[in-house]
Amino acid sequence: MVDRRGQPLSRDAMAYVLAGGRGSRLMELTDTRAKPAVYFGGKSRIIDFALSNAINSGIRRIGVATQYKAHSLIRHLQRGWNFLRPERNESFDILPASQRVSEFQWYEGTADAVFQNIDIIETYNVEYMVILAGDHIYKMDYEIMLQQHCDSGADVTVACMEVPRMEAVAFGVMHVDETDRIIDFVEKPADPPAIPGQPDIALASLGIYVFRTKFLIEQLRRDAATEGSARDFGKDIIPYLVEHGVAQAHRFSKSCVRTSEEPAAYWRDVGTVDAYWEANIDLTDIIPQLDVYDHEWPLWTYSEITPPAKFVHDEDGRRGSAVSSLVSGNCIVSGSAIHRSLLSTGVRAHSFSSLDEAVVLPYCHIGRNARLSRVVIDRGVVIPDGLVVGEDPELDTRRFRRTDKGICLITQPMIDRLGL
Repeated sequence: MVDRRGQPLSRDAMAYVLAGGRGSRLMELTDTRAKPAVYFGGKSRIIDFALSNAINSGIRRIGVATQYKAHSLIRHLQRGWNFLRPERNESFDILPASQRVSEFQWYEGTADAVFQNIDIIETYNVEYMVILAGDHIYKMDYEIMLQQHCDSGADVTVACMEVPRMEAVAFGVMHVDETDRIIDFVEKPADPPAIPGQPDIALASLGIYVFRTKFLIEQLRRDAATEGSARDFGKDIIPYLVEHGVAQAHRFSKSCVRTSEEPAAYWRDVGTVDAYWEANIDLTDIIPQLDVYDHEWPLWTYSEITPPAKFVHDEDGRRGSAVSSLVSGNCIVSGSAIHRSLLSTGVRAHSFSSLDEAVVLPYCHIGRNARLSRVVIDRGVVIPDGLVVGEDPELDTRRFRRTDKGICLITQPMIDRLGL
């Protein structure tokens, strides 16, 4: 569908990315950065998925609201997303919480993070607003959702994913009728409502919303004047519109972008250390569930200028090799054995060391004779010579952050405390 000027609807839309959350369940990974700024897939950040979806969908007006420990995120956005040009009716705004409404008020909720920047939004005079979370891994064509919103005449369209009904207990669940109109919104229900005609399937909200801009601004101002509101889309705006307006569900399967190699619609909340590790390690599969090699729907990011990865030494016990692994630029695998692991930019793995099912963030050094399995290693960590992780659960628990599934998160302060 096109608008009255013969353009796709995305050209008259603004993507507004909510990227202020800490993501505390990622533990020490978010001690110095917000969750959307956490590295993913070797050379990208989590927020790059929502931003890339917007660009690939044809949206050229983008705003990113930041708050918690935003320096790493803002630096990444400035370096990697500064190619949009005002003279082409494009824009990219970084919108930190800056007490613009009140000198005592930061962003109080997701809706407030939009409300406080209404004056900026109005200057762009766009017809539609696409509200996005900046902390999920997925590929989606927002143009398709915009078309549904326009065709249905809904006040709000909410992107939802079909999940097994009893797995929906961890989500906000949309109870819909036969036309996918939302008739109730239930947060983390013990007994999730099923989709009509599909008794074992529920619709879980993905935190992606489409509004007409004028209507959204009216609702934000109404909500801001409502005493006791949490100023949040999921807690306030959406439930209000379900009860007093027309809220429509958009099924993610209709707009999910995937290649012929991807077996199913892919969406991940990498909000825990276990989920983060699993999503990264999944990329090492022969046919991964998420295809990051899709040139028709590229993952845009800040690309450092780096030399190629290098593998050196070729003798028994000291052979630089990587099997079923992703190795980024500027990595040197020097007499080290890498298996089913992901090495981000600039990693050095030294002789006689081994990595098995390891997610290694940028510019780490793996010392000689170190053996590491089922680990996440934070940026810049120097692993001492001979360190062994992943073989003694009790010892690992005392020294590092070990999850119930046996994944060890390693940071430099944890290494420093070892005194090695």
